[in-house]
Amino acid sequence: MGDGVRRHIGTDERRARLALRHRLAPSARAGAPEEVADALVALHGSDPATVYLAVGARLADAAVTVEETDRALYEDRALVRMHGMRHTVFVFPTALTAVVHASTGLTVAARERAKLLKDMAAAGAPDAAWLKDVEESALAALARRGQVTASELARDEPRLREQFPYAVGKSYEGVHTVSSRLLRVLGVEGKVVRGRPLGSWTSSQFRWAVAPPHPELDAGGAQAELLRRWLEACGPATEADLKWWTGWTVTAVRRALAAVRAEAVTLDGGGTGYVVEGDAGPPAASVREPWAALLPALDPTAMGWQERDWYLAPELRGALFDRSGNVGPTVWWDGRVVGGWAQRPDGEIVWRLLDRAGVGREAEAAVAAEAERLRGWVGTTRVTPRFRTPLEKELSA
Repeated sequence: MGDGVRRHIGTDERRARLALRHRLAPSARAGAPEEVADALVALHGSDPATVYLAVGARLADAAVTVEETDRALYEDRALVRMHGMRHTVFVFPTALTAVVHASTGLTVAARERAKLLKDMAAAGAPDAAWLKDVEESALAALARRGQVTASELARDEPRLREQFPYAVGKSYEGVHTVSSRLLRVLGVEGKVVRGRPLGSWTSSQFRWAVAPPHPELDAGGAQAELLRRWLEACGPATEADLKWWTGWTVTAVRRALAAVRAEAVTLDGGGTGYVVEGDAGPPAASVREPWAALLPALDPTAMGWQERDWYLAPELRGALFDRSGNVGPTVWWDGRVVGGWAQRPDGEIVWRLLDRAGVGREAEAAVAAEAERLRGWVGTTRVTPRFRTPLEKELSA
């Protein structure tokens, strides 16, 4: 993973890379949602609104965010919403789905199917042969129908409505429906994906569709490719960053780093980071431009690294993260988080600076312009993050 004298990539250079590679500097903004997803590798999809807000923050023409993202997701199928790293829902470029499935999905899928069968057996529910028959029938019906909800699919395959008790005698005891558990398993197995939402672009209720065909790849090769793509977007990154983002073991991370011949560099603070081979030189552009951004909750930039001190002061975390480690809406100035924002019931976008070091009138004017830009394309839609944070709650009240 590189020999000889290591090059040093300091915080300023890391922030310059972020501005360009994450399409946040005005001159680096994208022309289409596909370009944004390709640049970032993955868009967090746990909160449906995050996908659109993350794209809108990076488009040269934010006014087309909703229609263009809908086109990419549901008409051209250039983007796909599916389970990925850490068993989390993301939106990926369609061309990357086979890599994601082989590198992160196979192990999770085997575990999830085994868990479903175990839970069903403990409840005295039908066996694996019965479940397989239901699965094949449901997939055939889904292929005929195109995109449908789970309840619509159950009209063709009534056995999907079967229920079984879960965790009997425990504090989280409940009743599960075969459709909800089976579709989740089929999702991580790469057989189905989420389709159009039932409501607007902020809706969390989705239809289901058969997953686009993709080749079955070697797991090791797929891990190397995913890590290479992510390092191109987010390098330098530490081993801890890589382990956290991928959800892999340390052994798998080190194997992938070796496979792509990643180069080690030193970071401010004495740490070691990694970049892809040949990427340890200066940033792509030597001229830096000040930039402001209002990024949404769970934005892939704010959540991109486990070690965040180079762009997020530790004292801001209590206001900007929830107790589970999910980041809320953030205000950025020139490569670092300086505050947070929210939308009030009347649609107004409000923001507050928490770190004023180096933030003068130019920065405040740029942030205000971004807030107005955001309100302009969001329009009458009201956006409430799925995972709410202290500052977002306070500002939106």
